[in-house]
Amino acid sequence: MAQTSISSMLPARLQFLLPAKYRTYANPVVPVVRLSGPIGAVMPFRSGLAMSSVAPLLERAFSVPGAKAVALVINSPGGSAAQSHLIFKRIRALAEEKKLPVIAFVEDAAASGGYMIACAADEIYADPASIVGSIGVVSASFGFQELIERIGVERRVHTAGKSKAMLDPFRPENPDDVVRLKGLQRRIHDIFADLVKDRRGEKLNDSYDDLFSGAFWVGAEAVDLGLVDGLGDIRSVMRQRFGDKVRFRMIEPVRPPLLGRLLGRRAVGDISLIDPGEIVGALEERAAWSRLGL
Repeated sequence: MAQTSISSMLPARLQFLLPAKYRTYANPVVPVVRLSGPIGAVMPFRSGLAMSSVAPLLERAFSVPGAKAVALVINSPGGSAAQSHLIFKRIRALAEEKKLPVIAFVEDAAASGGYMIACAADEIYADPASIVGSIGVVSASFGFQELIERIGVERRVHTAGKSKAMLDPFRPENPDDVVRLKGLQRRIHDIFADLVKDRRGEKLNDSYDDLFSGAFWVGAEAVDLGLVDGLGDIRSVMRQRFGDKVRFRMIEPVRPPLLGRLLGRRAVGDISLIDPGEIVGALEERAAWSRLGL
């Protein structure tokens, strides 16, 4: 039986008896997807954003019956350029397919890849103290070659292809590798800048030279630069747009069973309480936020 037929059998006061997907609401409905954390690989005990985890939420949000718009609540310092671009493209594809407007709301930050995702929205709103921008590309690592020499460790690397071990942190930095890396960064930066220009169009303040320098600004400045459309939070903006009785439907990730949450993805018999990968991941996440002063 069609969803509309099922819902039409019950009066509005009894709609709560139906599963959410079969209900019809007298008041406007706006599904809300929260996109929070660094963008890239997601580990068992470290939240983050990746296409694999975000796509199901987006599909559900754009499939909510009777939705008037889809709201994105963004709080991200950025991360993987590829994952940011994939999420951006999926949002735009669904928006065009479902003919629904998308409105983004920035919390602490929509920086770098976080701002790329925000640009998938038709409108962007921020808090006056939000961090917005950082339209650039960064690569950071460490050099350990002197350390391993000091402790008597010999590095042995064998490759097929002269660039296979490019930027190896345990070997002295090769100037040719740096030149190649900067070339890659420029190409990614061009993709990012073109995307922002395409999405923000004439709203951008082109007279400001630092717009694509990797600099970032607070929300009030971002309005003047055309990076966001205005200041406000999701409740106030959506109520002004759709009325005081607008209903928000939070699109939450499916929670794994309790046992799975307790064990994570650790192998049976692994009794170690410290995962080096998780430690490195946590440090990288902390560094991403620290670059924004957060």
